[in-house]
Amino acid sequence: MNGGDGGDAAAATAGPPAPLEWKFSQVFGERSAGEEVQEVDIISAIEFDKTGNHLATGDRGGRVVLFERTDAKEHGRNRKDLEKMDYPISRHPEFRYKTEFQSHEPEFDYLKSLEIEEKINKIRWCQTANGAVFLLSTNDKTIKFWKVQEKKVKKISELNVDPSKVCSAASSMVSSSPKQYLSNGSYPDRSHFSSRNDGLPDGIHSLRLPMITSGETSLIARCRRVYAHAHDYHINSISNNSDYETFISADDLRINLWNLEISSQSFNIVDVKPANMEDLTEVITSAEFHPTHCNMLAYSSSKGSIRLIDLRQSALCDSHSKLFEDQEAPGSRSFFTEIIASMSDVKFAKDGRHILSRDYMTLKLWDINMDSGPVATFQVHEYLRPKLCDLYENDSIFDKFECCLSGDGLRVATGSYSNLFRVFGCSAGSTEATTLDASKNPMRRQIQTPSRPARSLSSSITRVVRRGSESPGVDSNGNSFDFTTKLLHLAWHPSENSIACAAANSLYMYYA
Repeated sequence: MNGGDGGDAAAATAGPPAPLEWKFSQVFGERSAGEEVQEVDIISAIEFDKTGNHLATGDRGGRVVLFERTDAKEHGRNRKDLEKMDYPISRHPEFRYKTEFQSHEPEFDYLKSLEIEEKINKIRWCQTANGAVFLLSTNDKTIKFWKVQEKKVKKISELNVDPSKVCSAASSMVSSSPKQYLSNGSYPDRSHFSSRNDGLPDGIHSLRLPMITSGETSLIARCRRVYAHAHDYHINSISNNSDYETFISADDLRINLWNLEISSQSFNIVDVKPANMEDLTEVITSAEFHPTHCNMLAYSSSKGSIRLIDLRQSALCDSHSKLFEDQEAPGSRSFFTEIIASMSDVKFAKDGRHILSRDYMTLKLWDINMDSGPVATFQVHEYLRPKLCDLYENDSIFDKFECCLSGDGLRVATGSYSNLFRVFGCSAGSTEATTLDASKNPMRRQIQTPSRPARSLSSSITRVVRRGSESPGVDSNGNSFDFTTKLLHLAWHPSENSIACAAANSLYMYYA
């Protein structure tokens, strides 16, 4: 299914590298047979940090879950560090659950009478400092800046007294003292105290003041800042700048620039809202900063175009410095052309030279120095083209699939239906095109799930399931399509061939 169009690729090599052999590594949160997936548990965002030692996921319930790398390979740990580990050393990238916290809660906008979901739309890691990790998370309206740090748990040490004797002594004091005080108006006599020199009641030999001790550590997540009330429409992207001081947030019509230290105000740098909303022809679908140039960023649109803007040109960047769009073949236009051309995700390669975009049917690789068209196009699920009508009826055609690139720029990946994800080689002459079922693990016994309709990811899909036209099937080439299961979110490790992908509430890890 690889449809490379030719041209230069992400990296110049003597020859295309051999295709990778992908293997299952781990799974988190997999449901057991017959277990229903709760809507709030469905993963909606995945992100590796720059080191690849931490992984974060966000879900529709507003929670952020953090995982940390546990294998010691190539991580510079000495023998003493290895001896302290409470987990085995693995031969492949391995993560373990670290902590989780509630990032967002459901809200209600009383001015607009709108419910604001707690679902996490995006997560972005920030610079680490003093052993603490920082990250940004956002739902439709509000961005939050979180600090996660190990803190020693403080507790009060126990007093070295016999509880029974303390109670008896205390009760005798309480029972006798008030009577004497009430009868004669004077303080009670001290006859019930012992004549010991320490002045303590009978039965109490010594007494210590409570002491606070700190022993074991616990991970604490604290919200440092809240960036709110800056978007009238749903936030679809946040992206950190390479200056480590600013970040952008994008909704359908605007892109705002924030300073991490200032949550009370932002600067609007892109505004595509027309004077008359009836003249609106396209919306912003994704935005990302250049990985090394702090003055450049790119954003994609629902018309299938990418705009590169330079913050040095003007304060308001309504005019782009470069426009990238693919010319459609003559005579190929149909009712679905504009819908499937809408880009759902855009990512810069690590070198900043190339941009990867994902529309409904394809992955496209662009060279920022060549705006005549993509340098490579990869067909993700071309076998679904005859079924666009069905996909439109059940709203699946509006699903937003993410994409990612390997750290070396030699491969790209994205998801599809039936929990499939696809990996393509994008170096010159490469024909690599691998398809894997993320939820199928050859290393463990397969559990037969009872025959029942899968929990849909949207109410529109549920409607189609009831109609009976949503059942999984196989086309003439043997490709399966099940619109109720889809792999929308995935991330590539920044320096290794390792992919984390989400299928419903499960996080699957693969390596090569």
